[in-house]
Amino acid sequence: MTWIYLFLFVFATFRLTRLIVFDKITGFIRQPFHETVKEVDEQGNEMIYLTVKGKGLRKWIGELLSCYWCTGMWCAIAIYTGYMFFPQVAIPAIIILAIAGCAGIIESFMK
Repeated sequence: MTWIYLFLFVFATFRLTRLIVFDKITGFIRQPFHETVKEVDEQGNEMIYLTVKGKGLRKWIGELLSCYWCTGMWCAIAIYTGYMFFPQVAIPAIIILAIAGCAGIIESFMK
């Protein structure tokens, strides 16, 4: 593996993980496993908490989808497995995710 592929995999994993764990566009994936709870504190500030629904497998998936580190590990495994077994499909997807990941990092520095 070359350094360029390592950087591509890192940025692609970063972006795919953020897409699954945080982005609104994938909220439908998390919705069956998460519930948002709104509470108002003594100063009148609204606090929003994420709770995991269910038991067993449903709870396990909910915990996975709420943990950036856990989801990141599975995303890295999926990206690398895709690269190893389906490179014709995986490499363009990895490049697109890596470009989007780099753009996201640059955007966070521009704020």
